[in-house]
Amino acid sequence: MKVLANGLTLIVCERPEAPVFSFYTLVDVGSADDPEGASGLAHMFEHIAFKGTTQIGTTNYPAEKVALAKVEIAYAAYDAEYRKRVGQDAAKLAALKKVFEDAQAAAQKFVVPNQFAELAEENGAVGLNASTEEDSTQYFWSMPENRLELWAYMESGRIRASGGARVLQGARRGAGGAADAHRLQPHRRNGGAVSGCGVHGAFLSRAHCGMGERDQPGERDRGGGVPREVLCAGEHCGGVVGDMKAADAIPLLTKYFGAIPAGPKPEPMTTVEPPQFAEKSVTIREAAQPFYLEGYHKPDLSRPRRLGVRRDHGHFSNGRTARLYKALVRDQKIAADAEGFSGFPGEKFPGLFAFYGVPVPGHTPDEMRDAIHKEIERLKTTDVTDEELAMFKTRARASLLRGLADNQGLATQLAEYQTRYGDWRELFRQLDRVDKVSKADVRRVANKIFVESNRTSIRIEFTLPAPAQSETQSAGGAK
Repeated sequence: MKVLANGLTLIVCERPEAPVFSFYTLVDVGSADDPEGASGLAHMFEHIAFKGTTQIGTTNYPAEKVALAKVEIAYAAYDAEYRKRVGQDAAKLAALKKVFEDAQAAAQKFVVPNQFAELAEENGAVGLNASTEEDSTQYFWSMPENRLELWAYMESGRIRASGGARVLQGARRGAGGAADAHRLQPHRRNGGAVSGCGVHGAFLSRAHCGMGERDQPGERDRGGGVPREVLCAGEHCGGVVGDMKAADAIPLLTKYFGAIPAGPKPEPMTTVEPPQFAEKSVTIREAAQPFYLEGYHKPDLSRPRRLGVRRDHGHFSNGRTARLYKALVRDQKIAADAEGFSGFPGEKFPGLFAFYGVPVPGHTPDEMRDAIHKEIERLKTTDVTDEELAMFKTRARASLLRGLADNQGLATQLAEYQTRYGDWRELFRQLDRVDKVSKADVRRVANKIFVESNRTSIRIEFTLPAPAQSETQSAGGAK
Protein backbone atom coordinates (compact mmCIF):
# COMPACT_ATOMS: atom_id res chain seq x y z
CA MET A 1 0.00 0.00 0.00
CA LYS A 2 1.18 3.54 -0.72
CA VAL A 3 -0.37 6.90 0.12
CA LEU A 4 0.64 9.47 -2.48
CA ALA A 5 1.44 13.09 -1.71
CA ASN A 6 -1.91 14.17 -3.18
CA GLY A 7 -3.75 11.94 -0.69
CA LEU A 8 -4.71 9.14 -3.09
CA THR A 9 -4.21 5.66 -1.61
CA LEU A 10 -3.01 2.74 -3.76
CA ILE A 11 -3.28 -0.89 -2.68
CA VAL A 12 -1.60 -3.51 -4.90
CA CYS A 13 -2.07 -7.25 -4.37
CA GLU A 14 -0.09 -9.83 -6.36
CA ARG A 15 -2.30 -12.67 -7.62
CA PRO A 16 -0.52 -14.44 -10.50
CA GLU A 17 -3.22 -17.01 -11.22
CA ALA A 18 -4.00 -15.69 -14.71
CA PRO A 19 -2.41 -12.98 -16.94
CA VAL A 20 -5.04 -10.36 -16.04
CA PHE A 21 -5.68 -7.70 -13.41
CA SER A 22 -8.72 -5.90 -12.00
CA PHE A 23 -9.04 -2.54 -10.33
CA TYR A 24 -11.58 -0.75 -8.20
CA THR A 25 -11.34 3.01 -7.70
CA LEU A 26 -13.45 4.20 -4.77
CA VAL A 27 -14.25 7.89 -4.36
CA ASP A 28 -15.43 8.67 -0.84
CA VAL A 29 -18.31 10.85 -2.05
CA GLY A 30 -21.84 9.66 -2.80
CA SER A 31 -25.44 10.80 -3.00
CA ALA A 32 -25.43 11.77 0.68
CA ASP A 33 -22.84 14.42 -0.15
CA ASP A 34 -24.94 16.11 -2.84
CA PRO A 35 -25.27 19.84 -2.09
CA GLU A 36 -28.74 20.97 -1.09
CA GLY A 37 -30.81 21.78 -4.15
CA ALA A 38 -28.63 19.59 -6.37
CA SER A 39 -29.72 16.03 -5.66
CA GLY A 40 -28.45 13.49 -8.16
CA LEU A 41 -25.16 15.33 -8.66
CA ALA A 42 -22.87 12.47 -7.55
CA HIS A 43 -24.70 10.04 -9.84
CA MET A 44 -24.42 12.46 -12.72
CA PHE A 45 -20.66 12.85 -12.32
CA GLU A 46 -20.26 9.08 -12.25
CA HIS A 47 -21.59 9.00 -15.82
CA ILE A 48 -19.82 12.14 -16.96
CA ALA A 49 -16.43 10.61 -16.04
CA PHE A 50 -16.82 8.33 -19.08
CA LYS A 51 -16.65 11.42 -21.28
CA GLY A 52 -12.86 10.99 -21.27
CA THR A 53 -9.74 12.98 -20.50
CA THR A 54 -7.93 15.95 -21.99
CA GLN A 55 -6.38 13.52 -24.51
CA ILE A 56 -9.15 10.94 -24.98
CA GLY A 57 -12.57 11.95 -26.27
CA THR A 58 -11.50 15.26 -27.78
CA THR A 59 -10.08 16.25 -31.16
CA ASN A 60 -8.38 19.43 -29.91
CA TYR A 61 -8.47 20.08 -26.18
CA PRO A 62 -6.80 23.55 -26.23
CA ALA A 63 -9.47 24.77 -28.65
CA GLU A 64 -12.17 22.93 -26.73
CA LYS A 65 -11.00 24.60 -23.51
CA VAL A 66 -11.54 28.03 -25.08
CA ALA A 67 -14.99 26.98 -26.27
CA LEU A 68 -15.83 25.65 -22.82
CA ALA A 69 -14.91 28.96 -21.23
CA LYS A 70 -17.51 30.59 -23.47
CA VAL A 71 -20.05 27.99 -22.34
CA GLU A 72 -19.35 28.98 -18.72
CA ILE A 73 -19.86 32.68 -19.44
CA ALA A 74 -23.04 32.09 -21.46
CA TYR A 75 -24.48 29.80 -18.81
CA ALA A 76 -23.78 32.27 -16.00
CA ALA A 77 -25.65 35.02 -17.87
CA TYR A 78 -28.60 32.75 -18.67
CA ASP A 79 -28.73 31.42 -15.13
CA ALA A 80 -28.70 34.92 -13.60
CA GLU A 81 -31.69 35.97 -15.70
CA TYR A 82 -33.52 32.70 -15.05
CA ARG A 83 -33.20 33.11 -11.28
CA LYS A 84 -34.79 36.58 -11.21
CA ARG A 85 -37.94 36.45 -9.12
CA VAL A 86 -39.02 39.92 -10.19
CA GLY A 87 -38.54 41.64 -13.52
CA GLN A 88 -37.55 38.61 -15.57
CA ASP A 89 -37.47 39.56 -19.27
CA ALA A 90 -38.84 36.66 -21.35
CA ALA A 91 -37.27 37.89 -24.60
CA LYS A 92 -33.88 38.42 -22.94
CA LEU A 93 -34.09 34.99 -21.30
CA ALA A 94 -34.80 33.34 -24.66
CA ALA A 95 -31.90 35.20 -26.27
CA LEU A 96 -29.49 34.25 -23.49
CA LYS A 97 -30.62 30.63 -23.74
CA LYS A 98 -29.91 30.71 -27.48
CA VAL A 99 -26.40 32.06 -26.85
CA PHE A 100 -25.84 29.32 -24.26
CA GLU A 101 -27.06 26.58 -26.61
CA ASP A 102 -24.91 27.91 -29.47
CA ALA A 103 -21.86 27.89 -27.20
CA GLN A 104 -22.64 24.30 -26.23
CA ALA A 105 -22.93 23.28 -29.87
CA ALA A 106 -19.60 24.93 -30.70
CA ALA A 107 -17.83 23.09 -27.87
CA GLN A 108 -19.52 19.82 -28.76
CA LYS A 109 -17.82 19.82 -32.17
CA PHE A 110 -14.55 18.87 -30.47
CA VAL A 111 -16.03 15.87 -28.64
CA VAL A 112 -15.41 12.28 -29.81
CA PRO A 113 -18.31 10.30 -28.28
CA ASN A 114 -17.55 7.00 -26.50
CA GLN A 115 -13.84 7.09 -27.31
CA PHE A 116 -12.81 6.32 -23.72
CA ALA A 117 -14.87 3.11 -23.51
CA GLU A 118 -13.95 2.04 -27.05
CA LEU A 119 -10.23 2.44 -26.39
CA ALA A 120 -10.47 0.39 -23.20
CA GLU A 121 -12.46 -2.39 -24.85
CA GLU A 122 -10.17 -2.51 -27.91
CA ASN A 123 -7.37 -3.32 -25.47
CA GLY A 124 -9.18 -6.19 -23.76
CA ALA A 125 -11.15 -4.41 -21.06
CA VAL A 126 -14.14 -6.31 -19.67
CA GLY A 127 -16.70 -5.29 -17.05
CA LEU A 128 -16.19 -1.60 -17.77
CA ASN A 129 -18.65 0.08 -15.42
CA ALA A 130 -19.26 2.38 -12.47
CA SER A 131 -21.85 2.94 -9.75
CA THR A 132 -23.01 5.52 -7.24
CA GLU A 133 -24.24 4.75 -3.74
CA GLU A 134 -25.23 6.91 -0.80
CA ASP A 135 -21.70 6.67 0.60
CA SER A 136 -19.39 6.48 -2.40
CA THR A 137 -18.81 6.42 -6.13
CA GLN A 138 -16.80 3.61 -7.71
CA TYR A 139 -15.23 2.77 -11.07
CA PHE A 140 -14.00 -0.66 -12.13
CA TRP A 141 -13.00 -2.98 -14.96
CA SER A 142 -10.47 -5.71 -15.78
CA MET A 143 -7.72 -5.87 -18.42
CA PRO A 144 -4.85 -8.11 -19.58
CA GLU A 145 -1.78 -7.74 -17.37
CA ASN A 146 0.26 -6.17 -20.19
CA ARG A 147 -2.17 -3.24 -20.30
CA LEU A 148 -1.49 -2.03 -16.76
CA GLU A 149 0.22 1.15 -17.91
CA LEU A 150 -2.55 1.95 -20.38
CA TRP A 151 -5.09 1.57 -17.60
CA ALA A 152 -3.06 3.82 -15.27
CA TYR A 153 -2.85 6.45 -18.02
CA MET A 154 -6.59 6.35 -18.73
CA GLU A 155 -7.86 6.14 -15.15
CA SER A 156 -5.56 8.84 -13.80
CA GLY A 157 -6.47 11.03 -16.77
CA ARG A 158 -10.18 10.92 -16.11
CA ILE A 159 -9.72 11.50 -12.38
CA ARG A 160 -7.69 14.59 -13.25
CA ALA A 161 -10.35 15.73 -15.71
CA SER A 162 -13.17 15.17 -13.23
CA GLY A 163 -12.52 18.52 -11.54
CA GLY A 164 -11.90 20.36 -14.78
CA ALA A 165 -13.72 21.96 -17.65
CA ARG A 166 -14.24 18.78 -19.69
CA VAL A 167 -16.50 17.33 -17.05
CA LEU A 168 -18.29 20.63 -16.62
CA GLN A 169 -19.04 20.64 -20.34
CA GLY A 170 -20.70 17.27 -19.96
CA ALA A 171 -22.72 18.68 -17.11
CA ARG A 172 -23.77 21.66 -19.21
CA ARG A 173 -25.18 19.56 -22.04
CA GLY A 174 -28.88 19.84 -22.63
CA ALA A 175 -31.48 17.22 -23.51
CA GLY A 176 -30.07 14.00 -24.85
CA GLY A 177 -26.76 14.18 -22.98
CA ALA A 178 -25.67 11.76 -20.29
CA ALA A 179 -26.17 14.40 -17.63
CA ASP A 180 -29.76 14.99 -18.67
CA ALA A 181 -30.54 11.27 -18.80
CA HIS A 182 -29.13 10.33 -15.40
CA ARG A 183 -29.17 13.50 -13.32
CA LEU A 184 -32.29 12.71 -11.34
CA GLN A 185 -33.02 9.13 -12.22
CA PRO A 186 -32.80 7.73 -8.65
CA HIS A 187 -35.45 10.14 -7.36
CA ARG A 188 -38.23 9.88 -9.92
CA ARG A 189 -41.61 8.22 -9.58
CA ASN A 190 -42.79 5.67 -12.12
CA GLY A 191 -45.91 7.18 -13.66
CA GLY A 192 -48.79 7.53 -11.22
CA ALA A 193 -47.97 4.46 -9.14
CA VAL A 194 -45.54 4.53 -6.26
CA SER A 195 -42.21 3.07 -7.29
CA GLY A 196 -39.70 1.46 -4.96
CA CYS A 197 -37.68 4.68 -4.96
CA GLY A 198 -40.82 6.67 -4.08
CA VAL A 199 -41.50 4.44 -1.08
CA HIS A 200 -37.89 4.60 0.04
CA GLY A 201 -37.82 8.38 -0.30
CA ALA A 202 -40.98 8.82 1.76
CA PHE A 203 -39.73 6.33 4.34
CA LEU A 204 -36.30 7.93 4.75
CA SER A 205 -37.78 11.42 4.90
CA ARG A 206 -40.04 10.31 7.72
CA ALA A 207 -37.31 8.42 9.57
CA HIS A 208 -34.74 11.23 9.42
CA CYS A 209 -35.44 14.76 10.60
CA GLY A 210 -32.87 16.29 8.26
CA MET A 211 -33.78 14.75 4.89
CA GLY A 212 -37.03 16.46 3.97
CA GLU A 213 -37.04 17.85 0.46
CA ARG A 214 -33.52 16.66 -0.23
CA ASP A 215 -34.86 13.61 -2.04
CA GLN A 216 -36.77 15.76 -4.48
CA PRO A 217 -35.39 16.69 -7.93
CA GLY A 218 -35.02 20.40 -7.20
CA GLU A 219 -33.95 23.02 -9.68
CA ARG A 220 -31.81 20.72 -11.81
CA ASP A 221 -35.05 19.77 -13.60
CA ARG A 222 -34.95 22.94 -15.63
CA GLY A 223 -32.24 21.45 -17.85
CA GLY A 224 -29.53 23.94 -16.92
CA GLY A 225 -26.12 23.00 -15.63
CA VAL A 226 -24.04 22.47 -12.54
CA PRO A 227 -22.49 25.59 -11.01
CA ARG A 228 -18.74 25.25 -10.54
CA GLU A 229 -18.98 26.07 -6.84
CA VAL A 230 -20.80 22.82 -6.06
CA LEU A 231 -17.88 20.69 -7.31
CA CYS A 232 -15.58 19.04 -4.79
CA ALA A 233 -13.04 16.25 -4.74
CA GLY A 234 -13.40 13.22 -2.53
CA GLU A 235 -10.76 10.91 -1.15
CA HIS A 236 -9.72 8.26 -3.68
CA CYS A 237 -8.57 4.74 -2.91
CA GLY A 238 -7.56 2.37 -5.68
CA GLY A 239 -7.31 -1.39 -5.27
CA VAL A 240 -5.40 -3.25 -8.01
CA VAL A 241 -5.24 -7.06 -7.93
CA GLY A 242 -3.77 -9.48 -10.46
CA ASP A 243 -0.74 -10.77 -12.31
CA MET A 244 1.88 -8.13 -11.49
CA LYS A 245 4.80 -7.48 -9.21
CA ALA A 246 4.09 -4.86 -6.57
CA ALA A 247 7.69 -3.66 -6.77
CA ASP A 248 7.13 -2.79 -10.45
CA ALA A 249 3.50 -1.68 -10.23
CA ILE A 250 3.82 0.84 -7.38
CA PRO A 251 6.36 3.09 -9.18
CA LEU A 252 4.32 2.91 -12.37
CA LEU A 253 1.08 3.84 -10.63
CA THR A 254 2.83 6.57 -8.64
CA LYS A 255 4.05 8.11 -11.90
CA TYR A 256 0.52 8.51 -13.26
CA PHE A 257 -1.67 8.94 -10.19
CA GLY A 258 0.90 11.04 -8.32
CA ALA A 259 0.62 13.70 -11.04
CA ILE A 260 -3.02 14.39 -10.14
CA PRO A 261 -3.26 17.70 -8.26
CA ALA A 262 -4.60 17.42 -4.73
CA GLY A 263 -8.19 18.64 -4.59
CA PRO A 264 -10.20 20.14 -1.74
CA LYS A 265 -11.61 17.59 0.66
CA PRO A 266 -15.40 17.65 0.98
CA GLU A 267 -16.59 19.24 4.16
CA PRO A 268 -17.70 16.59 6.66
CA MET A 269 -21.40 16.11 7.21
CA THR A 270 -22.29 18.23 10.23
CA THR A 271 -25.95 17.30 10.62
CA VAL A 272 -26.43 14.93 13.54
CA GLU A 273 -29.69 12.99 13.64
CA PRO A 274 -31.22 13.43 17.10
CA PRO A 275 -32.44 10.36 18.99
CA GLN A 276 -35.96 9.30 18.06
CA PHE A 277 -38.32 9.30 21.03
CA ALA A 278 -41.61 8.23 19.45
CA GLU A 279 -42.74 5.83 16.76
CA LYS A 280 -43.42 7.36 13.33
CA SER A 281 -45.39 5.96 10.41
CA VAL A 282 -46.51 6.71 6.86
CA THR A 283 -49.43 5.21 4.95
CA ILE A 284 -49.62 5.38 1.16
CA ARG A 285 -52.93 4.46 -0.47
CA GLU A 286 -52.40 3.54 -4.10
CA ALA A 287 -53.45 0.99 -6.70
CA ALA A 288 -50.17 -0.84 -6.10
CA GLN A 289 -48.77 -3.99 -4.47
CA PRO A 290 -49.41 -3.87 -0.71
CA PHE A 291 -46.16 -3.59 1.20
CA TYR A 292 -44.82 -3.06 4.71
CA LEU A 293 -41.39 -1.71 5.71
CA GLU A 294 -40.05 -0.63 9.08
CA GLY A 295 -36.65 0.58 10.24
CA TYR A 296 -34.71 1.27 13.43
CA HIS A 297 -31.92 3.81 13.83
CA LYS A 298 -28.47 2.31 14.40
CA PRO A 299 -24.86 3.60 14.52
CA ASP A 300 -22.55 3.48 11.53
CA LEU A 301 -19.86 0.82 11.13
CA SER A 302 -16.88 3.18 11.39
CA ARG A 303 -15.47 1.37 14.41
CA PRO A 304 -14.05 -2.04 13.48
CA ARG A 305 -15.09 -3.62 16.79
CA ARG A 306 -18.73 -3.16 15.74
CA LEU A 307 -18.37 -5.23 12.58
CA GLY A 308 -19.22 -8.59 14.10
CA VAL A 309 -22.29 -7.57 16.09
CA ARG A 310 -23.96 -4.86 13.99
CA ARG A 311 -24.44 -7.19 11.02
CA ASP A 312 -25.52 -10.28 12.90
CA HIS A 313 -29.26 -9.60 12.85
CA GLY A 314 -29.14 -9.30 9.06
CA HIS A 315 -27.99 -12.91 8.85
CA PHE A 316 -30.74 -14.03 11.22
CA SER A 317 -33.42 -12.26 9.17
CA ASN A 318 -32.05 -12.32 5.61
CA GLY A 319 -32.42 -15.33 3.31
CA ARG A 320 -34.71 -18.32 2.91
CA THR A 321 -33.20 -20.13 5.87
CA ALA A 322 -33.65 -17.15 8.22
CA ARG A 323 -36.33 -16.87 10.91
CA LEU A 324 -38.30 -14.12 9.23
CA TYR A 325 -38.65 -15.86 5.88
CA LYS A 326 -39.47 -19.22 7.41
CA ALA A 327 -42.12 -17.74 9.72
CA LEU A 328 -43.97 -15.48 7.26
CA VAL A 329 -43.42 -17.24 3.93
CA ARG A 330 -42.88 -20.93 4.61
CA ASP A 331 -44.93 -21.56 7.76
CA GLN A 332 -47.71 -18.94 7.93
CA LYS A 333 -47.87 -18.48 4.13
CA ILE A 334 -48.97 -14.85 4.50
CA ALA A 335 -46.06 -13.25 2.63
CA ALA A 336 -44.44 -13.63 -0.78
CA ASP A 337 -41.17 -12.35 0.67
CA ALA A 338 -39.90 -11.18 4.06
CA GLU A 339 -36.39 -10.11 4.99
CA GLY A 340 -34.29 -7.87 7.18
CA PHE A 341 -31.19 -5.94 6.19
CA SER A 342 -28.69 -3.52 7.68
CA GLY A 343 -27.01 -0.40 6.32
CA PHE A 344 -30.00 1.40 4.84
CA PRO A 345 -29.46 3.67 3.01
CA GLY A 346 -25.68 3.27 3.63
CA GLU A 347 -23.00 2.37 6.17
CA LYS A 348 -20.80 5.47 6.19
CA PHE A 349 -23.21 7.46 8.33
CA PRO A 350 -25.65 6.26 11.00
CA GLY A 351 -28.52 4.56 9.20
CA LEU A 352 -31.32 2.08 9.65
CA PHE A 353 -31.79 -1.61 10.26
CA ALA A 354 -34.91 -2.50 8.28
CA PHE A 355 -37.44 -5.32 7.92
CA TYR A 356 -40.07 -5.72 5.23
CA GLY A 357 -42.89 -8.02 4.22
CA VAL A 358 -44.79 -8.38 0.93
CA PRO A 359 -48.26 -9.83 1.63
CA VAL A 360 -49.82 -12.42 -0.66
CA PRO A 361 -53.40 -11.83 -1.91
CA GLY A 362 -55.88 -11.89 0.95
CA HIS A 363 -53.41 -10.60 3.52
CA THR A 364 -52.51 -7.08 4.61
CA PRO A 365 -49.56 -4.88 5.58
CA ASP A 366 -50.86 -4.93 9.17
CA GLU A 367 -50.42 -8.70 9.24
CA MET A 368 -46.84 -8.22 8.03
CA ARG A 369 -46.24 -5.73 10.83
CA ASP A 370 -47.64 -8.00 13.54
CA ALA A 371 -45.73 -11.06 12.30
CA ILE A 372 -42.45 -9.14 12.05
CA HIS A 373 -42.89 -7.75 15.57
CA LYS A 374 -43.51 -11.22 16.90
CA GLU A 375 -40.21 -12.44 15.45
CA ILE A 376 -38.37 -9.39 16.78
CA GLU A 377 -39.71 -10.03 20.27
CA ARG A 378 -38.49 -13.62 20.05
CA LEU A 379 -35.04 -12.31 19.19
CA LYS A 380 -35.14 -9.96 22.20
CA THR A 381 -36.45 -12.40 24.76
CA THR A 382 -35.17 -15.82 23.69
CA ASP A 383 -31.65 -16.86 22.84
CA VAL A 384 -31.06 -18.00 19.28
CA THR A 385 -30.36 -21.71 19.01
CA ASP A 386 -26.89 -23.20 18.68
CA GLU A 387 -27.81 -24.20 15.14
CA GLU A 388 -28.86 -20.64 14.21
CA LEU A 389 -25.71 -19.13 15.69
CA ALA A 390 -23.53 -21.63 13.84
CA MET A 391 -25.47 -20.98 10.61
CA PHE A 392 -24.96 -17.23 11.01
CA LYS A 393 -21.22 -17.64 11.41
CA THR A 394 -21.00 -20.01 8.47
CA ARG A 395 -22.94 -17.63 6.23
CA ALA A 396 -20.85 -14.66 7.35
CA ARG A 397 -17.61 -16.48 6.55
CA ALA A 398 -18.95 -17.75 3.22
CA SER A 399 -20.14 -14.28 2.24
CA LEU A 400 -16.72 -12.80 2.96
CA LEU A 401 -14.78 -15.55 1.19
CA ARG A 402 -17.03 -15.49 -1.89
CA GLY A 403 -16.24 -11.81 -2.23
CA LEU A 404 -12.52 -12.61 -2.40
CA ALA A 405 -12.82 -15.36 -5.00
CA ASP A 406 -11.82 -13.24 -8.00
CA ASN A 407 -9.54 -10.26 -8.61
CA GLN A 408 -12.42 -7.79 -8.88
CA GLY A 409 -13.94 -8.87 -5.58
CA LEU A 410 -10.65 -8.65 -3.71
CA ALA A 411 -9.81 -5.23 -5.20
CA THR A 412 -13.26 -4.00 -4.16
CA GLN A 413 -12.97 -5.22 -0.59
CA LEU A 414 -9.45 -3.89 -0.10
CA ALA A 415 -10.40 -0.39 -1.27
CA GLU A 416 -13.63 -0.31 0.74
CA TYR A 417 -12.13 -1.51 4.00
CA GLN A 418 -9.20 0.89 3.68
CA THR A 419 -11.61 3.78 3.11
CA ARG A 420 -14.21 2.86 5.73
CA TYR A 421 -11.96 1.64 8.54
CA GLY A 422 -8.57 3.15 7.75
CA ASP A 423 -6.88 -0.24 7.36
CA TRP A 424 -7.45 -2.87 4.67
CA ARG A 425 -6.41 -5.56 7.18
CA GLU A 426 -9.77 -5.16 8.93
CA LEU A 427 -11.16 -7.21 6.05
CA PHE A 428 -9.42 -10.28 7.41
CA ARG A 429 -9.85 -9.44 11.10
CA GLN A 430 -13.60 -9.51 10.58
CA LEU A 431 -13.59 -13.31 10.63
CA ASP A 432 -12.26 -13.28 14.19
CA ARG A 433 -14.96 -10.86 15.28
CA VAL A 434 -17.67 -12.98 13.70
CA ASP A 435 -16.39 -16.04 15.57
CA LYS A 436 -16.68 -14.14 18.86
CA VAL A 437 -20.37 -13.19 18.43
CA SER A 438 -22.40 -14.83 21.22
CA LYS A 439 -26.07 -15.41 21.94
CA ALA A 440 -25.87 -12.69 24.57
CA ASP A 441 -24.55 -10.23 21.94
CA VAL A 442 -27.56 -10.91 19.73
CA ARG A 443 -30.06 -10.29 22.52
CA ARG A 444 -28.24 -7.23 23.85
CA VAL A 445 -28.13 -5.45 20.48
CA ALA A 446 -31.74 -6.43 19.67
CA ASN A 447 -32.99 -4.97 22.95
CA LYS A 448 -31.04 -1.78 22.42
CA ILE A 449 -32.06 -1.08 18.82
CA PHE A 450 -35.41 -2.78 18.17
CA VAL A 451 -37.59 -0.68 20.46
CA GLU A 452 -40.92 0.92 19.62
CA SER A 453 -39.78 4.52 20.16
CA ASN A 454 -36.92 3.98 17.69
CA ARG A 455 -39.17 2.62 14.94
CA THR A 456 -40.39 4.21 11.69
CA SER A 457 -42.74 2.32 9.37
CA ILE A 458 -44.37 2.76 5.98
CA ARG A 459 -47.09 0.73 4.35
CA ILE A 460 -48.78 0.67 0.97
CA GLU A 461 -52.49 -0.10 1.15
CA PHE A 462 -54.12 -1.10 -2.12
CA THR A 463 -56.80 1.47 -2.95
CA LEU A 464 -58.56 1.94 -6.26
CA PRO A 465 -58.68 5.53 -7.51
CA ALA A 466 -61.99 7.29 -7.07
CA PRO A 467 -64.11 7.27 -10.27
CA ALA A 468 -63.99 10.54 -12.15
CA GLN A 469 -67.21 12.55 -12.07
CA SER A 470 -68.74 13.52 -15.37
CA GLU A 471 -69.12 17.20 -16.21
CA THR A 472 -72.92 17.01 -15.85
CA GLN A 473 -72.69 15.27 -12.48
CA SER A 474 -70.19 17.79 -11.16
CA ALA A 475 -72.42 20.61 -12.37
CA GLY A 476 -75.42 19.39 -10.43
CA GLY A 477 -76.27 15.91 -11.63
CA ALA A 478 -78.71 16.97 -14.44
CA LYS A 479 -78.98 14.56 -17.38
